[in-house]
Amino acid sequence: MRIDILTLFPKMCEAVLGESIVGRARKNGCIDIRTRQIRDYTQDKHGRVDDAPYGGGMGMIMQPQPIYDCFQSLCEETGARPKLIYLSPQGKVLTQQMVKELAAEPHLALLCGHYEGVDERLLEEIVDEEISIGDYVLTGGELPALVLCDAVARMQPGVLSGDACFTDESHFDGLLEYPQYTRPPVWRGRAVPDVLLSGHHANIDAWRHEQSLLRTEAKRPDLYAAYLNERDEGKR
Repeated sequence: MRIDILTLFPKMCEAVLGESIVGRARKNGCIDIRTRQIRDYTQDKHGRVDDAPYGGGMGMIMQPQPIYDCFQSLCEETGARPKLIYLSPQGKVLTQQMVKELAAEPHLALLCGHYEGVDERLLEEIVDEEISIGDYVLTGGELPALVLCDAVARMQPGVLSGDACFTDESHFDGLLEYPQYTRPPVWRGRAVPDVLLSGHHANIDAWRHEQSLLRTEAKRPDLYAAYLNERDEGKR
């Protein structure tokens, strides 16, 4: 899978993408993540990529031409048009189900806005989908793009040691993950549950599922209700 990040701050993105699991995955060829400097495509002799908004208002708006040419250059380079996502607080909030679907795409392009946003005509012309990582506003789209890259990358073959590394985690099947423990068996008077030390895998699996249900009901009753509804629908 390939992901291209269209940004004014590629060094900011590379600082994160070169580290930890995603950094190793890039080096090992499990996923191809690249950055493209939007400013390289401006036709302004001073390198400007933004201007004041028509109608007045605070801040500056990113102009359509540099972004459009940056994206077209990517399409010409690869010989195909990737799915273009604009990271925006107005987009659909990212969920694990959306991550699963995006992880199946062969090529994604992520557009990072900045300042007060992007000229609406550009969004209408080339953007396929707008995605948000939450109902709040950040100074730019780079952090959301990195979040999306991380979520999608970890579902690619070879990035993690096995599918269970993400299928057992919170949200994958609609539930929150069960509690996890490691050594020592007793810490500050708190003992690891006996079932986890029993070696009986069927009992451990049953305990973990029960704990996922209890934890989801307590912490995210909205997810718990949705899970029960989907489960009941499946029985009909």
